[in-house]
Amino acid sequence: MWSEDPCIAVLAARTLVKIGTPWALDLADQQYLDDETRAWADNVAAVSAHKDAHGATLNAGDTVVLIKDLPVKGAGFTAKRGTAVRGISLVAENPAHIEGRVEGQRIVILTEFVKKK
Repeated sequence: MWSEDPCIAVLAARTLVKIGTPWALDLADQQYLDDETRAWADNVAAVSAHKDAHGATLNAGDTVVLIKDLPVKGAGFTAKRGTAVRGISLVAENPAHIEGRVEGQRIVILTEFVKKK
């Protein structure tokens, strides 16, 4: 949290606030960030939400259904339309991607090809 690298300092600040316990918030208050880095750390709301093909917000753990046959690169099979993907994970860096398990393999799926069940 006291790293001179701004990326690490921002990650630490966001993580401490996300934890939200009293000890974590005390540590977040002790962390010194210049004004520009503090603005960057506080800019969490700018991250877009994960949305399915119909605009419904996706959350971690949701069940989605594929709306198109999707060839899975490197796995040698096609995920068929109508396949339910249970317990999805959200890719934090990209709101257009989710992760889920299809036919026993963990794959990345574009949100434009799923609908929330």
